Amino acid sequence: MESVLYVRGRSPLSGHVTISGAKNAALVLMAGALLCPEPCRLRNVPNLLDVKRMGQIVRALGVKLDAHEDVLDIDATHIGQSQAPYELVSQLRASFFVIGPVLARLGIARVPLPGGCAIGARPVDLHVRGLQALGADVQIHHGVVRACVRGGRKRLRGAKIYLDYPSVGATETLMMAATLAEGETTLDNAAQEPEVVDLANFCRAMGAKIQGAGTKTIRIVGVPRLHTADYRIVPDRIEAGTFLVAGAITQSEISMSPVIPDHLTAAIAKLRAMGTQVAMDSPNTLRVVPGPIEAADIETQPYPGFPTDMQAQFMALSTLSNGNSVITETVFENRLRHVAELQRMGADIRVKGNIAVVRGVPMLSGAPVVATDLRASAALVLAGLAADGKTVVQGLHHLDRGYENLTKKLCGLGANIERVTVPSCETATEPLETGQPSV
Repeated sequence: MESVLYVRGRSPLSGHVTISGAKNAALVLMAGALLCPEPCRLRNVPNLLDVKRMGQIVRALGVKLDAHEDVLDIDATHIGQSQAPYELVSQLRASFFVIGPVLARLGIARVPLPGGCAIGARPVDLHVRGLQALGADVQIHHGVVRACVRGGRKRLRGAKIYLDYPSVGATETLMMAATLAEGETTLDNAAQEPEVVDLANFCRAMGAKIQGAGTKTIRIVGVPRLHTADYRIVPDRIEAGTFLVAGAITQSEISMSPVIPDHLTAAIAKLRAMGTQVAMDSPNTLRVVPGPIEAADIETQPYPGFPTDMQAQFMALSTLSNGNSVITETVFENRLRHVAELQRMGADIRVKGNIAVVRGVPMLSGAPVVATDLRASAALVLAGLAADGKTVVQGLHHLDRGYENLTKKLCGLGANIERVTVPSCETATEPLETGQPSV
C-alpha cells in the first residue's frame, strides 16, 4: 500500500498557517547533542520522516531519546557504539553529521557513506580533508568512513581549514568536531546558512566557544566538555517559502508565522520581482499579497543567494508567468528532474544541462505525476493547487521527509486536497472507495 495525494485545483486559499521547526536544523542539532555528556532538550522539533530516521541512528549509538509533541529530550551521556548502522545511514544524507561529534567524543568513529535524495553527487571529500586537518586518520573501505584521532591522542587539534566550496554539511561537521578539539580552529569559506548559525547557537548554549557563524569565517576555541542546554529550533525557512509560493500561484492572500524574514530575503525579493508582494504584519509574521505573475530569471546559489531548496517551487510558479524565465541550477546537478512532471501538466519548459527555460502558459492541467525528490514533491503539489482539474501526486515518501502535516495545513487554508491509501501496484487516478484519507 502507498499514499497518494488528490489535488483538485483552482480553489482559493485564505487564512493563517503555522510554520514548523526547521528540518535541516533539527537533524544537525540532534547530531550536535552527541557532543554533550549530559541530557539536552530540543524544542520546536518537526514531526518528519527524516527526524525519525535520525532518531533511529542516534539511538543505535546508545543515545536515549524521549519525544513528546515538538519536544525532544536527548541523553547522550553514554555513547555505546562508534559505528552508525548502514541500513539507516543509507537512507538519510544528514546522518553523516554524526561523524564529527562521535569522533570528538570517543576519538574514533565509523560511519557508512550517506544516502538521501538522488539530486547530486554531494561527495564527502570536504568533510574528510577537514577532519584530517584536525588530526584524524580517515580511511574509506567498502563504503564505510573510519576516522580516529591520530597518534594515540585523545582529542582532535585545532587547525586552519579552507573549504573549496561553502558546503553546509562540511561546515557543520567540522564545526562540531572542532568544538571539543584542543586549541583554535578557523573555517574559511564556510557556509552561511541559517541552519549553520542555529547549530552554532545550540553549541554555544552547551558551552562551546564559537564566533563568526553566519559569515565566511568561523572561529572555534575548543573546550574539554559541554553541558546541558534547553534550545528552541528556528522556523523552517523552506516551508515558509513554499507557503509564500502557494499564495502566489493560487492568487490567494494568506499569512504565516513564526518566520524569520531575514532568512527569506532572496525568496521574498524574487517573489516581488514576479509581481507578488510580501507584507510583514509583525516581526515574525508574513502575508502574501498576490498579483499577476511575471517572469523572472533565477540562479541558485549558496546562502545568502537564492536557495536550491526553493528552485522547484519557483519553477512551478514560473510556468504560469507572463513571459519567459531562465532558471539555472548551480548547486545540485540532478535537481531538474521535476521538469518532466510539470510538462505532464502542460508546462512549457526546455532544459539544456543545468538550465531550464520556462515559457509561461495560461493554465496548467491536472495529471498523474510522481515526485522525484523532496522539494519536487512540494512543487507538484503547488502546481496541482493552481491547475485545472485533478492532479494525482505519487512518491509521497519524499514529501514526508521534509514537510510536517502539509496536507492538513493546506486543507486548513481551504485547499481541496486529500491523502488516500491505495494498493502500490495500481496507478492512482481515482480515489478508491476503500481508501482511507489521512489528512
